[in-house]
Amino acid sequence: MPIISQFYGIIVRMYYDDMKQHNTSHIHVQYGSYKAVYDLSGKCIKGSLPKKQSKMVEAWIEIHSEELNLLWEIMQEENEFFTIEPLK
Repeated sequence: MPIISQFYGIIVRMYYDDMKQHNTSHIHVQYGSYKAVYDLSGKCIKGSLPKKQSKMVEAWIEIHSEELNLLWEIMQEENEFFTIEPLK
């Protein structure tokens, strides 16, 4: 599962061909021992992160919404990926 972005100790990944597990476009996020899954509208659909990190992930998703949706399509159809600018 490729790392698509990293910022402030947060690692963001997206799986290839991953519609089966959550049935919606989404990312997997890890911060230390915390793990969560967010849909591409910024809603946490599984797991949890500390509040501060969750807010950062939600802001990052909002800023990069178009890129995330494009990346989802590319990864599901072509098994290719690109990285996305971290939160600054």
